Amino acid sequence: MRRGVLQTLGNEHHLEREEEERRRRRADPGGLLGSQTPLPSTVGVIPVFVFPAELAFFADDQSSHKQVLTLYNPFASVLKFKVLSTAPSRYTVVDAEGHVKPQSCIDIVVRHKDISARYYGTPDKFRIEVSEEGSRRNVGRKEIIAVLHPTKREQGPTVQGRPLRDSIPWHPPHILPVQQTPVRPLSPALFTLYILVGIACMAFLMLPLQGEMSTLVPENFHVTVIQKLVSAYVLGLLTMVFLQG
Repeated sequence: MRRGVLQTLGNEHHLEREEEERRRRRADPGGLLGSQTPLPSTVGVIPVFVFPAELAFFADDQSSHKQVLTLYNPFASVLKFKVLSTAPSRYTVVDAEGHVKPQSCIDIVVRHKDISARYYGTPDKFRIEVSEEGSRRNVGRKEIIAVLHPTKREQGPTVQGRPLRDSIPWHPPHILPVQQTPVRPLSPALFTLYILVGIACMAFLMLPLQGEMSTLVPENFHVTVIQKLVSAYVLGLLTMVFLQG
């Protein structure tokens, strides 16, 4: 377990801006492109799958002082990851650097070690950068917001102790009842179409990925990770339709 690897996110932004400026000067020594807006440094090549998207700590709930970030790797190669933070002195991250095996996930434990009232509602940022094994170039990144709330009951969304929006009074007599819409049964033709699409999606999920060795399935029928993700998404939508019906 490595706890001292957590770095400051602000310093990394500064270094990236300097590196981007040096690359721009080498590519455009005459300054002809100086008026153009550079691409943001948060652009990545591949998506980074992290859950949850926000960390909520509660001062009166000691069990919430320890949170877990789950980093998924649906790709066929090993990914390296590194965790950065805008407030490294207030947090302890177990295994702030490491590797994620192909088609697997890893849990990153984050502990808030400075539960103080002066930090209530202050949003901190964690950034997870991923790179390919054997390379130092980042191929993706994802930012996670972390907020310390005073109590679990009254955790409204705040920034620097101030609410993000004015509270709206709740008047039950003025709430209109929800109108229930009768569920229409699926026609036989549409039901058959949904069944065929679901079978096709399950077949895509069972096919091997490109680059994998398989003696049963020809190489022409190997699919990509994106195709499997789309198939899983469509299969989930069909499942919701059948459950609602």
